[in-house]
Amino acid sequence: MKELLKVKDLVIHYQTDDGLVEALNGVSLSIGEGETLGLVGETGAGKTTLAKGIMRLIPNPPGKIKEGEIFYDGKDLLALGDIEMQDIRGGHISMIFQDPMTSLNPVMTVGDQIMEVIQKHNNISKQEAYQKAGEMLELVGIVKERANDYPHQFSGGMKQRVIIAIALACNPKLLIADEPTTALDVTIQAQVLEMINRLKKKLNTSMLLITHDLGVVAQNCDHVAIIYAGEIVEYGDLQQVFKNTQHPYTEGLFGSIPSLAANVKRLQPVEGLMPDPTDLPEGCKFHTRCKYVQDICKKNVPPLIDIGEGHLVRCVRCQKQ
Repeated sequence: MKELLKVKDLVIHYQTDDGLVEALNGVSLSIGEGETLGLVGETGAGKTTLAKGIMRLIPNPPGKIKEGEIFYDGKDLLALGDIEMQDIRGGHISMIFQDPMTSLNPVMTVGDQIMEVIQKHNNISKQEAYQKAGEMLELVGIVKERANDYPHQFSGGMKQRVIIAIALACNPKLLIADEPTTALDVTIQAQVLEMINRLKKKLNTSMLLITHDLGVVAQNCDHVAIIYAGEIVEYGDLQQVFKNTQHPYTEGLFGSIPSLAANVKRLQPVEGLMPDPTDLPEGCKFHTRCKYVQDICKKNVPPLIDIGEGHLVRCVRCQKQ
């Protein structure tokens, strides 16, 4: 499978009044053509920072990409100028942002907002762009006559569909979906995810799906990366991570999900809280919450090692003695 996106050793920090926020600390991942990678972690783990880093949307100041590489289809995104990067955004890589309520312009009709993207990346007339915008609305299950309506006239689920229509308007090769169903109720969540999947297959789009819901990952992803305190702690295909869980944090995430098969009275949540990114612990970032902690964990940062067939784990328990 051809590699479409490759992120290598990406480090992103924010300089704030409270100190240096170490948001991402050497993240590496790759996505092949037509493949979906699920990125899972708690709030504050660095998921959205990674997505904005790939899109080159990190606000500077206070944020800065300190080091690392981002290659899309062989192009070094960090070496591109602003104009070239604008052509990549929307035309090649699109992003569905977390909150549909704040992602749409309240004073523009939804049709105009979809047209804006189409005209930016295609040399076509306004009339053709309007027609294409109507087709995109139909594609996401909204009648094209509603192109003249404003965002406040749509429900939350409908707004998210409009966002998806905007993201897919130029048939991007890579879609970054940042918790696309967070603000929606459960039944609408299922519909939106099913629609993203259907359109992804139809357009052969690759996807980075950011979520904290392992159930969503199981249904939609080929590979999964578990992120904690700005580091990937476990990475592999669904079978490896779900059936052969190795990292204590991943184990904790699965332990906090209700199971129909197991007869337990209480769930086993991960004790404690995500460390403050302005004051990360020495050694393994997870050692303050880990039930298997050893003295070495408090001193050394464990490397991400391959335990077989591309299943990567960042834990001293997996290192060969």
